[in-house]
Amino acid sequence: MTPSIAWRFAPFAELTPREVHDLYRLRAAVFVVEQKCAFQDVDGADPESWHLLGYSESELVAYSRLVSPGAKFPEPSIGRVITALAVRRTGLGRELMRESVKRAEKLWPNRAIRIGAQCYLQKFYGDFGFVTVSEPYDEDGILHVEMLRPASTVAGRSAQLAGQK
Repeated sequence: MTPSIAWRFAPFAELTPREVHDLYRLRAAVFVVEQKCAFQDVDGADPESWHLLGYSESELVAYSRLVSPGAKFPEPSIGRVITALAVRRTGLGRELMRESVKRAEKLWPNRAIRIGAQCYLQKFYGDFGFVTVSEPYDEDGILHVEMLRPASTVAGRSAQLAGQK
């Protein structure tokens, strides 16, 4: 059963010191400790990003960052998508991606979204409309692919219909 989540969405400058602590703690727990991947997590993109934090009671259990166009890719990007080990297999990862895509579309309407995905998650991201657009590449010892989600077909269709008038 998916836990009840309180979402917080803000640019980096509006995060509280506690929220910054929580997001770095969760990112280190998953990417560095759990995945045994030594990498430069603090990569300079956080100040240019929006951050989606999902709290269950007072514990951060879900997180993603929405990176502005031009900071990592020409398109906007969703990255650092993680859930805490304690809430895996509850559907929270899917809820997190739905929230992330919805908020990215609101921030950057009619824009494609590009991600760098771990290869084993291609099907998961494919369920949200992302299509693999690169060959696998090694990033910090883990195989990744770039995936692209075309601009919303609903928004694209509305714009197309408006142009026919």
